[in-house]
Amino acid sequence: MSRVKLSRLPERTPIRISVHLLPDLHIRLEQYAVAYEESYGEKIAVAELIPAIIDAFLQSDRDFSRRPKV
Repeated sequence: MSRVKLSRLPERTPIRISVHLLPDLHIRLEQYAVAYEESYGEKIAVAELIPAIIDAFLQSDRDFSRRPKV
């Protein structure tokens, strides 16, 4: 059987994680959500932005990206 061009999708089942934030970080995240809304005209909850923020941070960390994948 031939394969399609798109490779197999990765695991997409969300994992729930609870974290405690210091008040100043929470305020900055709320400010970021406001800036996001001003930029794109779409209001997004802080909780929905956090995974994208973490992903962008990890992708931009050059030293981390050079480490062997586990």
